[in-house]
Amino acid sequence: MNCYFCQRNIDEIDFKNTILLGKFLSLSGKIKPRKKTGVCAFHQRRLKKAVKRARYLGLLPYITL
Repeated sequence: MNCYFCQRNIDEIDFKNTILLGKFLSLSGKIKPRKKTGVCAFHQRRLKKAVKRARYLGLLPYITL
């Protein structure tokens, strides 16, 4: 399985792109693990940082009930 971001040559993961970030979140709002999404370790760390920034600014929810 190849990394979604490596295939598309995406270096910066934009925290304002909530549609893209939403693909890597579960229904409860948790970040999906690498084994489920197929993202490489480098981009998983960047993804984590982008999701946390978006949550802090109120663009993404912390939890959904």
